[in-house]
Amino acid sequence: MNPKTVKESTITIVQQMTHQDANLAGNVHGGTIMKLIDNTGGIVASRHAGCLVVTASIDRLDFHSPVYVGDLLRLKASVNYVGTTSMEVGVRVEAENFITGQVRHTASAYLTFVALNENGMPKKVPPLQPETEDEKRRYHEAEIRRNKRLENK
Repeated sequence: MNPKTVKESTITIVQQMTHQDANLAGNVHGGTIMKLIDNTGGIVASRHAGCLVVTASIDRLDFHSPVYVGDLLRLKASVNYVGTTSMEVGVRVEAENFITGQVRHTASAYLTFVALNENGMPKKVPPLQPETEDEKRRYHEAEIRRNKRLENK
């Protein structure tokens, strides 16, 4: 299996937040953002693996600032680490007020996905070939998170 680079599966999704996305406080519901994070991460993992994937875990999800109705929500996702059948995907969420141009880092998450074969069983995935210093740093940090997850099992 040939290695794949980070940029081969990286994706950015942009969606405008509407009143349907709001919670009782009038901000975008955290659950709406969580679903978008999971969907975006799943697309990246599927692109890397070349098959269907399932979410195995959300290692960390931090909300940094609120998202408002009308904001453009920008989700940037890329593979950080690849094991035998699993992949860690990092998702960065930014909200942009497209009238003023102000951009806020609103959330970050690390998700683990498992690749599935046609019988719904775990399937080997292509190795990851980090190219830039930033990609190599993310790979190393993801490897540390993976080892901690395995220790806690």
